[in-house]
Amino acid sequence: MKIEVYSPTIRRKEMDAVLTAMVEEKIGPGERNRLLIQTSKDQLHFEYALALRSPAVALFQALKALGAKRGQYAVISALSPRYYLQVLQDLHLTPLYCDVTYDFPCMTRDLIEAAISREKEAFIARGDAGDGSQFEIAAVVLHHTLGFVPDAASISELGIPVIEDISQSYGFWLKPEPKKDNEAAPENKSSKKIDAPIPDSRLPTPNSPQSLFSGVFCILGLEERDMLTSGGGALLFAMNRKEAALLKSLAVLAGEYCLPDINSALAVVQFKEAQRNLERRRDIAGVFVQAGLRTRHKRFIPINDNDYCNYSFSLVLETGLKDVIAYAKKKEIILENAFENTAAGAGITDNCPVSNSLVMRTVLFPLYPRLSSQDVERISRLIMTLP
Repeated sequence: MKIEVYSPTIRRKEMDAVLTAMVEEKIGPGERNRLLIQTSKDQLHFEYALALRSPAVALFQALKALGAKRGQYAVISALSPRYYLQVLQDLHLTPLYCDVTYDFPCMTRDLIEAAISREKEAFIARGDAGDGSQFEIAAVVLHHTLGFVPDAASISELGIPVIEDISQSYGFWLKPEPKKDNEAAPENKSSKKIDAPIPDSRLPTPNSPQSLFSGVFCILGLEERDMLTSGGGALLFAMNRKEAALLKSLAVLAGEYCLPDINSALAVVQFKEAQRNLERRRDIAGVFVQAGLRTRHKRFIPINDNDYCNYSFSLVLETGLKDVIAYAKKKEIILENAFENTAAGAGITDNCPVSNSLVMRTVLFPLYPRLSSQDVERISRLIMTLP
C-alpha cells in the first residue's frame, strides 16, 4: 500500500467537532472562533490574538500593524513559503532575501546582517536614494522552516521588528509527559502545568512558550500541512500588552477576514490533541534518526537547546533528488522536494547559493502520527538503503 508524504491527523474527535458545528448550523465566524482563541491562549499565554482565514491574511495584517510602507524592505529567508512573496507584493514591499547554511535551514543573525549590508550597498550603487527614497526595513519575517527554531532573541537585538512564523514548529517547547498509573491524570496535570502564571518580566521559565518567542507578533498557520490544522487559517498573536495594542486596532476586521466556526471547531480539538500527536512524532522520528545514521546523506541540526517538534524528517542528499524520489516510488513510498514551494524554489534568489543548492538536494520523508508501525518500518528500511 502506498505511503503518502503527508497526511493530516484527523481522528474521530475532530470529525465530531466539525459535525456538531454543521448540525447546529453555526459555521461562520462566531463563538467557536472565540473559543479557539481562548483555547490557544491557554497553551501559549499570549496577550491578544486574532483567528484569521489564512496565514497570508495574518502576515498581511501583521506587517500592516507595524506600519509597513511602500518601498520598504522585508527580510525573509530564501526558504520561506512562496506565499510571502505575494503578500509583500500586495503591500508594495521589497523582499530582502537571506541565505541559510547547509546545517540549519533558518536565518541567523550573522546571515541577516550580511544580507542587509549587501542590499544596502546595492541600493546606494543603483542611486536609488537620488529620488528621495531611503533604505528602510519594515520587518524581519522569521520562518521556522521544517520546524527548526531560529535564535529569534539574537535577531531581535538588531533593532528591526521581528514577526515569527511558528506554523511548522508548534510544540517545540513541550516535553514528553512521564507515564502515570492514572490514565486520566496526564491531561489534567499537564493543563495545570501549562496554565501556571507567566511572569511579566518574561524571564525564561522551563516549558514556557512566552519565554521562547521574541517577535513582535507570531503567526501560527493552521493550513493542511502545518503542525496543527483547521483545514485552513491562522492565528496572529502578540505576547505582551504593548504589541497587543497594535493588534487590537485590527479587531474591527470584517467577518470575511476571520476564521469560520467550522474550521475553528477542528482547530480547538487539534490543540487539545497536540501533546499526544507530538509524542507520536518523537517516537517515529527516533526510528528514522537511527536509520539515518546508516546512510551517507546528512540531516539538519538544531542550533539551540529547544526540543525539535519533529515536523518532518528530511535529508540533504549526496545524490540526485530525482533518483531518490524514483527509488522510493518503486517501493510505494512518496517523497517530495522539501523546498519546492519556497522563494528559492521559485528560482528568484540569486544571492542565496546555499538555499538554491538545498532546493535541489533536500528530500522530505513521510512523518506524521497516523503512520502505522509497519509503515514506520518500511520508511526506515528505505532510509537505510537510499542510493
